[in-house]
Amino acid sequence: MRPKTYLIVLIAALHGAGGVALAAAAAHIAQNGLLATASSFLMIHAAAGLALAALAAARAAPEPGLTTAIFALQAGVTLFSIDLAARGLGSAKLFPYAAPLGGSLTILAWFGLALWAGWRLVKTRGGEA
Repeated sequence: MRPKTYLIVLIAALHGAGGVALAAAAAHIAQNGLLATASSFLMIHAAAGLALAALAAARAAPEPGLTTAIFALQAGVTLFSIDLAARGLGSAKLFPYAAPLGGSLTILAWFGLALWAGWRLVKTRGGEA
């Protein structure tokens, strides 16, 4: 595997660990849903990160569009979840508009992945793998 693929797996594993930790915190100390929401986002995107790492590893050559979308997805989810966790634990916001920025980046990254997949589909139908 390429080093970027290992980095994707590393980030996904940290998302998974953070998701479990926030789920435990939500069950024991939080009365609002912010920690549970952050946990859910991290866990879902940890699985997505591992699946996308497998996809990236299966490609014969690195594809910048794919890896850019993956890293944007991971950055967006990280930013969104850290801000929600900070609020849920009673701290101040990470910085103004951190959660909306992270959420917007996450949405754009999913669209980026859809565009990449659509482009690959068109190229594959044209005879290229």
